[in-house]
Amino acid sequence: MGRLDDQLNPQNLHYKELVRQMFLSSGMVFTEEELAKIEYADFGLGNIENEGLNLFVYENNERYCAKELVLLPFQTCPEHRHPPRGNMEGKKETFRCRKGLVYLYVESCISDKNHSCKIPKGQENYYTAQHEVVLHPGEQYTIEPDHRHWFQAGKEGAVISEFSSSSDDASDIFTDPRIKR
Repeated sequence: MGRLDDQLNPQNLHYKELVRQMFLSSGMVFTEEELAKIEYADFGLGNIENEGLNLFVYENNERYCAKELVLLPFQTCPEHRHPPRGNMEGKKETFRCRKGLVYLYVESCISDKNHSCKIPKGQENYYTAQHEVVLHPGEQYTIEPDHRHWFQAGKEGAVISEFSSSSDDASDIFTDPRIKR
């Protein structure tokens, strides 16, 4: 996963503090150890404010995975899918919105014409899932294995809990071939 440079760059420190405050303002309680494990993923695109994801993992084993995710206002996690791995089907995941709004776009036979979100400029070819699911706090949606999906926060950002089968980020397939995990 591409990561935000850890140098003591004032811009990076400001970004990291915004993410930390989103976690803390969610109403959930986090330990300092959990907050110290936040990953700042820019997917190798160098544009984390627009296309990125901030997360930490509670547990990831051969049976299940639990994560917390933060998206800053209008930040987008790029389109990807979780393919089968060996004898295992791809990751099945449930997103539960804890704070803010999450606009989730999933592969479906239903294609919505009017989206609430804007695809990052110049990236239109890499966002093909068109069925919009809007998650408010307390709502959740389950994404089936190997289905393309992407998601974006609303104007106040979003905090999302992810519960899934075992996670192997390196096996995720992104629509944008420039993305590095």
